[in-house]
Amino acid sequence: MIKTLIFDFGDVFINLDKENAMNHALSLFEIDSFSEEMVAFNCFYEQGLISTEEFIDFYLGNFPDLTEDDILYAWNCIIKDFPEHRLEFIKNLASEKKYQLILLSNTNELHIDLIKEKISFYEDFKNCFDVFYLSHEINLRKPNADIYQFVLAENNLTPETCLFIDDTEENTIEASKLGIHTWNINPKTEDIINLFNIKKELF
Repeated sequence: MIKTLIFDFGDVFINLDKENAMNHALSLFEIDSFSEEMVAFNCFYEQGLISTEEFIDFYLGNFPDLTEDDILYAWNCIIKDFPEHRLEFIKNLASEKKYQLILLSNTNELHIDLIKEKISFYEDFKNCFDVFYLSHEINLRKPNADIYQFVLAENNLTPETCLFIDDTEENTIEASKLGIHTWNINPKTEDIINLFNIKKELF
């Protein structure tokens, strides 16, 4: 029996535009793909291992013809809208008090600050959860196994009683290796509000 629901944030609740954001960045930087160093710095930033200032300085140092505004736009243009029907879904779920609700998101200070500015109901959303884990605040990042082990240990959870919903397949694969039930949601064809129909065999 599922007792705990663990949700990703981006492309589960708030819409992201990953493809266009990546294309914009590649065009802006005039590169074909991100270097290993760039990928590493992005991961460091998502784990809160470097500050926003250090993150921006890294890109300005590598692309001196660009401005800070160029970097900020490239990084933040991935963030889109947050449909209110999804807020209602999680609010209703929270009010029922039937499941423990946990948010587990790979994110960073710049994105969260932007979301707080853009989404007027961010605090209402956050308050729906029993626990709200952001990667840059806990210094852990999906899909590394240690982030799931951390969530399980911190909340005294049994993996078999948890369902983890994430749009990134590698994240759900790693969680499932620990015995956690998963739903690799497709944001183009599926919506979190249909959770109990799509995964009805678990409830």
